Amino acid sequence: MNIAVSQPAVAQDDRIAWIELSSIKLPLDRPISDAKVLTGRQTPLTDVAVLCAQIETAGGHRGFGYSYSLRSGGPAQFAHAAELAPLLIGEDAGDIARIWDRLMWQSISIGRQGLAAQAIAALDTALWDLKSKRAGLSLSRFLGRHHTSLRCYNTSGGYLQASTEEVLENMGRALDAGIGGLKMKVGNPSFSADLSRVKAAREFLGDDFPLMVDVNQQWDRPAAKRNGRALDEFNLVFLEEPLASDDAEGHAMLSNLISTPIASGEMLTSVGEHFRMMQLGSVDYLQPDAPRVGGITPFLRIMALADQFNLQITPHFVMEIHVHLMAAYPREPWVEHFEWFEPMFNERLEIRSGRMLVPDRPGLGFSLSERAAGWVVQKIEIGKRA
Repeated sequence: MNIAVSQPAVAQDDRIAWIELSSIKLPLDRPISDAKVLTGRQTPLTDVAVLCAQIETAGGHRGFGYSYSLRSGGPAQFAHAAELAPLLIGEDAGDIARIWDRLMWQSISIGRQGLAAQAIAALDTALWDLKSKRAGLSLSRFLGRHHTSLRCYNTSGGYLQASTEEVLENMGRALDAGIGGLKMKVGNPSFSADLSRVKAAREFLGDDFPLMVDVNQQWDRPAAKRNGRALDEFNLVFLEEPLASDDAEGHAMLSNLISTPIASGEMLTSVGEHFRMMQLGSVDYLQPDAPRVGGITPFLRIMALADQFNLQITPHFVMEIHVHLMAAYPREPWVEHFEWFEPMFNERLEIRSGRMLVPDRPGLGFSLSERAAGWVVQKIEIGKRA
């Protein structure tokens, strides 16, 4: 005998009624250069294209999320998100995993990564923000947190456009602000220049202060072998992206040749790519980026896999999102501190004794500032507000 099982009706209050998308051109204080600029592969970074999503249900519950793009791709992200957003109207805002799958299948002809994933990320993050706010909890507590504070390191003061003297000055300011670790860029055409900068930083910080070095994918395998061995003496927390981001085999090879731990993953845009890194033993520190992999939903899958592989996670960029996700990771992570997004928000993250405090405000705990409104270059509304 067949027994019909009725599905519970979606409460009208939970249905998505209104979405606002905006594209913000966030200016940087000064042009930023890493090794990809010095090698002529990229131009200096002068601003960040930020895709923001506000989602509201018929019951008036609202969530905020964002994604981003560097140098190019911002208008395309906005355009694709605008194509997808109408599909959310009438959906149950709590069905986040199902919505993520639907949006990804809608985007399948342009691929499961890159533009599609980054456009979906803003919408996905807004839904997680909405759901945790409705529960009256911060996102970290909603997910089930392990930590109330996290080790944090600063990157923004160590770019290659700054001289060694400027890098050391920036490091001094970061130390005064309570930062717990520091990362600097290398990848100059001359490795002797890199070596000199790293040596100066280590002497300035002392033997045991956490120092990281980022190559930004600029070495080939022979250079990575040679230069990696030369950097072993500096007691680095990790050596980041010594090779092309998709060279999982090369990273695995290098990790067996040098004593410095290897970090990579920020340029990967799917769960599968991160899983391959894990399977091959390519990294000691995995560096996923929630907006780049498609939002919080796939990021949580990466976290679960990384824990099974006994890996550390030190996510890339967007600390306002990652502070919550890493608070829910059972191992002791690092969070990357960047000031770039701070002018966009009314709220600030607090750092104390080398650690970033996990905010207890509902959801992500961030709202757009009045300054951000002045940087909007495109905006669209779908549906009707409650």
